[in-house]
Amino acid sequence: MSATARLLLVEDDESIRTSLAAALRARGFEVLALPDGDSLEAALERFAPALVVLDWMLPGRDGPALVTVVRRRSAAGIVMLTARESVTDRLRGFDVGVDDYVAKPFVTEELVARIRAVLRRLGSIPARVEVDDLVIDEAAGAVTRGGERVALTATEFRLLTHLAAHRDQVLSTAQILTQVWGYDDYADNLVQVHISALRRKLEAHGERLVHTERGLGYVLRTPAHARSTGG
Repeated sequence: MSATARLLLVEDDESIRTSLAAALRARGFEVLALPDGDSLEAALERFAPALVVLDWMLPGRDGPALVTVVRRRSAAGIVMLTARESVTDRLRGFDVGVDDYVAKPFVTEELVARIRAVLRRLGSIPARVEVDDLVIDEAAGAVTRGGERVALTATEFRLLTHLAAHRDQVLSTAQILTQVWGYDDYADNLVQVHISALRRKLEAHGERLVHTERGLGYVLRTPAHARSTGG
């Protein structure tokens, strides 16, 4: 299963736009980034996004005005980035069709979680992932293996979900740090510690799923695939 979905990002602040687009791409999304809403309609038709991440304060037409454009042209979900916190402002956004809000300044992981939640509600990405006898229910935040519940921490759950979304792909420590933790300046052993804990919990219910590719990183493979590749 791949969690890839097309995101259209409209943000006039170049530093935010550039860094956020890179962070979303690192998490497996396909991203088209625009500095304003002037070419929004053409982008909706050409790019056909599953979801639009839209800044409230934009030059020309503001975010709420552009929401009406999205709603006329597309069935895409909409997540609004805003520094405006008043109930009146939020109600205005919901009235015109915003699916969710993220307040500025924001943590990338929260934004990604909200994007995925909207995409799941829209059916753009599956809420349930199955790998062999492992079942990950993202909507419920639950994991079972062989029908038995596997108790994971929030970080272990994010790590497992990310590995499952990139099943059979070797991910480097740097990629995992960036994509799961949202940073790349932690010690390498942070990933190793969490991988080890995740393995212990999963292997209490079956064969190894998470494998180490020495010098390369980590990969989630089904037992049958691992045996066929010598993993």
